[in-house]
Amino acid sequence: MKLYNSLSHSKEDFVPHEPGRVSMYTCGPTVYHFAHIGNLRTYIMEDVLEKALRWEGYDVKRVMNITDVGHLVSDADTGEDKMLKGARRENKTVMDIARFYTNAFFEDCKKLNIKRPDVVEPATNMISEYIQVITKLIEAGHAYLAGGNVYFDTSTLKKYYVFNDHDEEDLAVGVREGVEEDQNKRNKNDFVLWFTKSKFEDQALKWDSPWGVGYPGWHIECSCISMKHLGEYLDLHCGGIDNAFPHHTNEIAQSEAYLGHEWCKYWFHVHHLNTTSGKMAKSKGEFLTVSLLEEKGYDPLIYRLFCLQSHYRNNLVFSWENLDNARAAYEKLIARVASLDGTAGGSIDGDTMAPYKTRFQEALDNDLNTSLAITALYDVLKAGEMNDATKLALIESFDMVLGLGLLDRAAALREKQATPAEGAEEIERLIAQRQAARKAKDFKTADAIRDQLKEMGVVIEDTAQGVKWSLQK
Repeated sequence: MKLYNSLSHSKEDFVPHEPGRVSMYTCGPTVYHFAHIGNLRTYIMEDVLEKALRWEGYDVKRVMNITDVGHLVSDADTGEDKMLKGARRENKTVMDIARFYTNAFFEDCKKLNIKRPDVVEPATNMISEYIQVITKLIEAGHAYLAGGNVYFDTSTLKKYYVFNDHDEEDLAVGVREGVEEDQNKRNKNDFVLWFTKSKFEDQALKWDSPWGVGYPGWHIECSCISMKHLGEYLDLHCGGIDNAFPHHTNEIAQSEAYLGHEWCKYWFHVHHLNTTSGKMAKSKGEFLTVSLLEEKGYDPLIYRLFCLQSHYRNNLVFSWENLDNARAAYEKLIARVASLDGTAGGSIDGDTMAPYKTRFQEALDNDLNTSLAITALYDVLKAGEMNDATKLALIESFDMVLGLGLLDRAAALREKQATPAEGAEEIERLIAQRQAARKAKDFKTADAIRDQLKEMGVVIEDTAQGVKWSLQK
């Protein structure tokens, strides 16, 4: 498999540290609010990557953090803790907020067919590990105490900006435009490893540490959680492109300063989902969530298909019109799968399958080209030399990666299509009974029958030509 590596700015052959085994880390949500569908695009594509690796025979262990402390409103070290902001917004405790939105996140993931990672670790579980790593960084001269907080000293590194080239003068004391200056920092891009009460008196969650009562910075949690569950060498780190700087840059700085060697070889970044008016955010316009899509009548898997139709390294523009186009494509796809009859004769033909499997794998191996993978799926549906049993076997195999629920949705559609034919006689009988009741002016019985039909999903219309009925869509 070739993947684009953000560190080298090129496609590379993916070669894990240990043959056949992949250690994979994905930055999890900060659980102070619902995830919007822009966040979830990243998790969908990470899910496809994990499933593609498994489909190709790798033994994958995937770890995800849950940020329930330490993530400030600015991704740097300014503003207030997002968790505190969420707790104040809803007049609940930080832990209540964390539990509620963690559950909500995984409910959204379930609706989108996103597999739960093998390990999910809340940041608040790891305080002793943070203290251990920070202590060693101080002892090694990579961190310093100032104003009650502990900072990582970026000037101790040979290279700090690993994803983009910057001038050395950017490391000078100062701040990025629009960001409040932290007078305790020696260098502009030094970052906090541990906050004490000198930073925020009203922080809800605090722990004892050698440097005073306080709480960890956001960046340290991912390094420590990864090292605890995946060891000193990480094969693959994933996240949104907006995490590349400063979050992932800081993870690399502190992890390699602590370990003394390269930490993670491959970095996989998913690009933005934008609206027609710009980057999607919780604070701008309509808050687009999975629940909102459902309220508007969209199966969440339509959104998954919408994401898979574009490459993960391209910005994707969301609009309701674009989602309607994805819905039309999804419904046609399900209808075509539903039309296949695996019992019509003929057994699964492995020889016929082989070139289609190769085509699908080539799409995955080409930097996870999900658009080409879906084209390979359509090629199976169009294949004239292939019987339905073989097509269904391939579709089931491909959907282990795509996660579009093809066979389940097709089965549900077939059942729905069979209902009118099988139930028409009963519907006609009830309509006749209702007509007889109306003729006898027994309107109570007639209304009861109408309600019964409605519960069966039958809509009736009294016309001059008689009663017409149809099934609710």
